[in-house]
Amino acid sequence: MPDVIINQGASDSAIADWLAQHLSDALAAHSGEIAISLPGGSTPFPILAELARMGLPFDRIAVWPGDDRVVPEDHAASNVGRIRAALEPLGARIVPLVEDAAPPHFALVWLGMGLDGHIASLFPNTDPRPDAPARVLRLTPDPLPPEAPFDRLSLTIPSLVATEAMLFVARGAEKEAILRAAIAGQHDLPVARLLGAAKAPVTCFT
Repeated sequence: MPDVIINQGASDSAIADWLAQHLSDALAAHSGEIAISLPGGSTPFPILAELARMGLPFDRIAVWPGDDRVVPEDHAASNVGRIRAALEPLGARIVPLVEDAAPPHFALVWLGMGLDGHIASLFPNTDPRPDAPARVLRLTPDPLPPEAPFDRLSLTIPSLVATEAMLFVARGAEKEAILRAAIAGQHDLPVARLLGAAKAPVTCFT
């Protein structure tokens, strides 16, 4: 497992500062476009609003959702629709997930985590594997979350670990405990499988 740093109690602006520094360094190290993967849900968008004010050259950044609900982009549950609304006006290239996609090597993979240890849409019932042959998977969560009762598309573990750095924003004592137990090898939830396969440094904000 790579080095894992856990930062407790960081504000949205502090996380945005971390993101701006990491992305600036990645852009400086590459002459062309870099690619990043972002989570859905409510957590990232206040942070992205802070990041949007920092003057990054978003026209050199391709943005992939780590997962998405199988709904039209204009549906309220669409991750890519919300990401597009937040970052496309700044010049970012937004890449919707499709089953036959070929994800790149990412400069950053940013993930959230559920209380069941799921990451992206790799729920425990999907038995995610570090050696999964698919790069993108269509699946049905079980149990199906009542607030989003839709099939999902998700990057698989091999796609998520193909990155120069990994970021978790998983706030609260319960999620921090699950993360620490995963780091210690104390369970086999999807987050533990991901961290066991990761090679890039991992930064966690809890």
